[in-house]
Amino acid sequence: MKNTQTGGARTRAVIYCRISQDRTGAGLGVDRQREDCEALAERNGWEVVEVYVDNDVSAFSGKKRKDYERMLADLDDGKATVVIVWHTDRLHRSVLELEKYMNLCERRGVFTHTVQAGEIDLASPTGRMLARQLGIIARYESEHKGDRIARKRRQKAMAGEWAGGIRPFGWGVPTGEMKKKVDRKTGDEVEVPELDMTKAVPEEAEALRYWTDQVLSGASVRSLVKWCADKGILTTRGNPITHQDMRDMLIRPRNAGIAVYKGEEVGKGQWEPIVDEAKFRAVVAILKDPARRTTPGATPKWLGSMLYRCGRGDCPHFVYVTQSGGRKFPSYRCQTGHGGGRRAEVVDQYVEDTIVERLSRPDAHELLEPAPEGVNVAALQAEGEQIRMRLRNLAGKYGAGEIDDMQFAVASDTARGQLEGVTKQLARAATADPLAGLVGAPDVRAAWKALELDRQRSVLRALVEVTLKTPRPGRMPDGGYFDYDAVVFRWKRGS
Repeated sequence: MKNTQTGGARTRAVIYCRISQDRTGAGLGVDRQREDCEALAERNGWEVVEVYVDNDVSAFSGKKRKDYERMLADLDDGKATVVIVWHTDRLHRSVLELEKYMNLCERRGVFTHTVQAGEIDLASPTGRMLARQLGIIARYESEHKGDRIARKRRQKAMAGEWAGGIRPFGWGVPTGEMKKKVDRKTGDEVEVPELDMTKAVPEEAEALRYWTDQVLSGASVRSLVKWCADKGILTTRGNPITHQDMRDMLIRPRNAGIAVYKGEEVGKGQWEPIVDEAKFRAVVAILKDPARRTTPGATPKWLGSMLYRCGRGDCPHFVYVTQSGGRKFPSYRCQTGHGGGRRAEVVDQYVEDTIVERLSRPDAHELLEPAPEGVNVAALQAEGEQIRMRLRNLAGKYGAGEIDDMQFAVASDTARGQLEGVTKQLARAATADPLAGLVGAPDVRAAWKALELDRQRSVLRALVEVTLKTPRPGRMPDGGYFDYDAVVFRWKRGS
């Protein structure tokens, strides 16, 4: 459709450019398309009134293309009668999109010209048939390419290669080689060290192992975040480690040598793990336990806050520490607010003295929980992998239409229930007894003092239940005013 007007206005045309993956960030592919389209417009004597560009957006992905949508709206308003593209696959790789575009072109008398495939007359049955055939071919090419890319990425995941993005904590040792990379902020090409993502960074790996053991011994994520802040340990981006950062790092399957593709475990990776798989599974079970409190709340500052029980009558509530109500010292008080307070530092010191004394006795080893008998960790790990494989096979059969919704739901629910049972057994086998670091220590009090508060609270929670009953008024037989008999211990282990 050449411009035949000699004295009037020239035919108005618009150009649409798109490249689905701009590796360099420089937009070179779009620029080349634009130059070729402008040359076509010049040869035909058309006036280019607008250029629409969608850079790094795939037509096949289904993601919204802002400039493409803007072009359709402008064409519907009569802005131009010719659309110039480098090839039809730059416009569409979706049949639905193509049909919508053809309807608009037919309604508004818009012609489509391509640099590579010539004119596409969407007003004629032959032209529409050709456009549909080109669309089907483009769709096939995208699906075929997507399948190849998916297989390649899965293969890379199994080999421990990194698909890109932020370096995961614990992994990435410089190979000594350099590679070129485009700085997204400046657009400049820079050289950065090549990293071997199958090799662990020694100091980061040591930290991951320490965090894992601490969680298995009862430490909270919050205490580990504080530990990192005290030690000056940062994320691989150079930022302070947050609660979410710590949790994400602890439950990353890569740490245990497990390959992940599209968020799903796909088998053993071809690299040495940092953390034993049984410990990793136990940490995941602990951190993902629905009963675990996930909202940080206020950081406990006292040993018995929300752990000691109120002993007034049949009150089922716990006590917390407050200094309100004209009190001179922080005191324990029931959640309901009834009753007087008990001086917090005195109560905590008495409870500490009692625990240390009990753990210092010759028979303290009897307080330790026996290791789970007959637990075959290797067999549990193999069983867990078989169940996960079964889940993947079920998903494949469901996607292929070999089983219906009900069959898939019942089978997958059964498999997930079995997997949850295996995970809990692994967690019990790997979880450390909070008392383990205290029993048998040369100086139990020094070992107790060396624990973070949340670890002390884990020992308290595992060993004894403390109830604060209403104290007797007046001076006690020992000459003081603190009623030690009103602090009642119910031992969960031993006596």
